[in-house]
Amino acid sequence: MDDRNNTIAGWVLFAGIVGLGGWIISGERFHTEAPEKAGWELAGGEESGGAAEAAKPVEFYLAQADAAKGAEVFKKCTACHSIAQGGPNGLGPNLWAVLGEAIGKGAGGFAFSDALSSKGGAWDWKSLDEWLTSPRKFAPGTKMTFAGLGNPQDRANVIAYLNSNGTNLPLPAAPAEAPAAEGDKAAAEAAGDGAQKAGDQPVLNEQQAVEGGPKNVGGEGASKMTGTEPTVKK
Repeated sequence: MDDRNNTIAGWVLFAGIVGLGGWIISGERFHTEAPEKAGWELAGGEESGGAAEAAKPVEFYLAQADAAKGAEVFKKCTACHSIAQGGPNGLGPNLWAVLGEAIGKGAGGFAFSDALSSKGGAWDWKSLDEWLTSPRKFAPGTKMTFAGLGNPQDRANVIAYLNSNGTNLPLPAAPAEAPAAEGDKAAAEAAGDGAQKAGDQPVLNEQQAVEGGPKNVGGEGASKMTGTEPTVKK
């Protein structure tokens, strides 16, 4: 009986060894390296809020701004700000007639952070655009927790909406396109003149070229065609 138990135990142990060996071999064969960086890398930063776009002056976007669309975007701000005339301050200051107001001042005695109250200047198109892009970059240390609006047209629409509540300044015109560099302009004109002159030149066949004299014929065979080569009898 003991021999039978020992035999069974031996087979069980053998099977375990075989299984362990197979697991080790398969693990080595199908081993994969862990990625250096876990997860997916997403384009854009924490303040993206819109498609990435080449920087243009805020006036470019203000020229086509829509205050009604800005009112829709401003709904994100109403948890902290009121904008009605004489409205109360909340977690943020009342924003009635904010354009032209001193940065970090006024607003019915709202307690601004030192970072903002020491900024200096007044809220204008440019400073509002920079603030709405990233409050933390505009005034490091600000109590404002909003990350910012990454879409420049959204910012311009919000500024137009703020302007329509208590300020009503005329929106600036889009900046004029930068003139081409003088060197580039001259090169383009020269290229155009050359093409025009080339297009005005008549196309001569061989006989016309010969009749027109040596000046109309060029190239390796010119002297033979015009009879100017010494070996050609006239």
